[in-house]
Amino acid sequence: MHKKRLVFDVEFASENWDEFDEITKKDLLKRAPEKKEDPTGYEKELEYVKDQLVFSPLTGFIVAIGVFDIDSGKGAVYYQDPTGKQTDIEEGDFKYVPMTEEEILIKFWALAETADEFISFFGRRSDVPYINIRSAVHGIKPSKDLISNRYNSSKFTGALHWDLAELLTFYGTAMYKGSLHRWCRAFGIQSPKGEMDGSQVGEYFREGRGLEIAKYNVEDLKATAALFHKWDQYLRERN
Repeated sequence: MHKKRLVFDVEFASENWDEFDEITKKDLLKRAPEKKEDPTGYEKELEYVKDQLVFSPLTGFIVAIGVFDIDSGKGAVYYQDPTGKQTDIEEGDFKYVPMTEEEILIKFWALAETADEFISFFGRRSDVPYINIRSAVHGIKPSKDLISNRYNSSKFTGALHWDLAELLTFYGTAMYKGSLHRWCRAFGIQSPKGEMDGSQVGEYFREGRGLEIAKYNVEDLKATAALFHKWDQYLRERN
């Protein structure tokens, strides 16, 4: 029986700092020096905290989730459109569908239910925990466990999740690490990082450029799929 293998990638953005209540701001800045005593140090810590908001599902949210069937070559990106003007479109092998965050998560878990294997880059530590928490915030239960079974044991009856960031560093035992861009560069794969990268997602979203974020997500999906093929062909151990 043919197994369905799904590459996935997530884009995040942070909430607006000015919209946080004062207790939350105080909590986030608990390590900052007193503003009156050390204004420079306070501002430095404030900027650092603002930059880190996106990495937590408590202070950030999902802008887009892209999925790519590695065998059929078909995919889709479900994304938030802050302008409310975008409609469903299809370009090449990818569909772009504007949705709310809740709708994106419902769609992702529905697709996950039909897949047997999942492929990501840094998904086990970043994307999946984020997806799980944001799903719970919306009262949505995950359809698959994509965090457990880190070493993809054949004894585990659930889904397999191939996280390339772990696989290519031999689960952290190697002395090196690398971003998706650096891995692509080393393997001669076209990097998804060009005019845009993940650090700009929040800025693009606030500017109403949701579709551009979705198209950037597609490049991440393609690069991750190509990198998976390299690992699968040359580094994967087979009995």
